[in-house]
Amino acid sequence: MILENEQKVYDVLKELGISYTRYEHKPVYTIEELDEVDIDFQGTHCKNLFVRNKKGDIHYLIVVEESKKVDLKKLAEKIGSTTLSFASEERLLKNLGLKPGSVSPFGVINNEDKKVKVIIDKDLSKLEYIGAHPNVNTATVVLSFSDLEKFLKWCKNDVKYIEL
Repeated sequence: MILENEQKVYDVLKELGISYTRYEHKPVYTIEELDEVDIDFQGTHCKNLFVRNKKGDIHYLIVVEESKKVDLKKLAEKIGSTTLSFASEERLLKNLGLKPGSVSPFGVINNEDKKVKVIIDKDLSKLEYIGAHPNVNTATVVLSFSDLEKFLKWCKNDVKYIEL
């Protein structure tokens, strides 16, 4: 069964003429759990972190290649931010309309004030295909990286590419 938050993603992908493949699976909460699910596709999954600055007035959605570890201290320096920490479940729900385990670039579709800043690992741009949750952790959508960029442009959030 496709829930409203997930359907919203598919509706925009259709509107933008973006083709994708949807894989349904058991609920997963981490990249490690997702790796245990047998999904065979070209490309890689992306790891997504929702963080905030020290004051809590700026939120970032960090999108990296699944095998990378993110040093929040170094990342804060690179993006010119104060100390970064993981945002609470309440902030995640308020800003992206998501629950833990469902964080993905598609979440910015729910960011009505467009204040969440998207930080993308430059290495992802070298990939042809990428997999991400469609705002639920019971499915994975695979699409081209260029189509993901098209989606993010449609969402109108600030997107920055950096080397991680």
